[in-house]
Amino acid sequence: MSEIFKNHLQKFIEINEEEFSGILSFFQVIQVKKKENLLVQGQICKSHYFVLNGCLRKFFLNEKGIELTIEFAIENWWMTDNFAYERGLSTNFYIQAVENSEILVINSEAQEKLLIEFSKMERYFRFVYQRAYAATQVRLKYLYDFSKEEFYDHLRNSYPEFVERIPQYLIASFLGFTPEYLSEIRNKKRS
Repeated sequence: MSEIFKNHLQKFIEINEEEFSGILSFFQVIQVKKKENLLVQGQICKSHYFVLNGCLRKFFLNEKGIELTIEFAIENWWMTDNFAYERGLSTNFYIQAVENSEILVINSEAQEKLLIEFSKMERYFRFVYQRAYAATQVRLKYLYDFSKEEFYDHLRNSYPEFVERIPQYLIASFLGFTPEYLSEIRNKKRS
């Protein structure tokens, strides 16, 4: 599984085997079961998660107790509550496994040491954060520009394997729909 991470790093930075072994030593590999929480609202966010295999989601509970999914992470994607992680604060979110997953985990202290020892990882994380920020901007634009049906169509057409893989009630949560409304849209498309 470490080859997955190595290949991902090499998309952004050049590293040799010795450097990769050193970088990898700052991480732990964990297995999480479907629906297992890695982070719970109110906990101090101490970890950053890289998905080797599986899928995670970040969500919060609204005032009615309804789960609203704001982000997914599949293979080669990172996830954390960036604001809380960077500041050592308690989180307003949950991070949960959507599938049985294998995750690389680094805590903030280890990440700081990693960045000191391997300065090229600064460049790597800059790219990671830039891409995450850009994805957030695009999602916000779609929330404002698209009708709910167009937003679903865009997701389905752009990421068909993702829509097939994620349970429909979580897709609905991510799009800001009720599962019933998503069913109506899907039924309309079939007829």
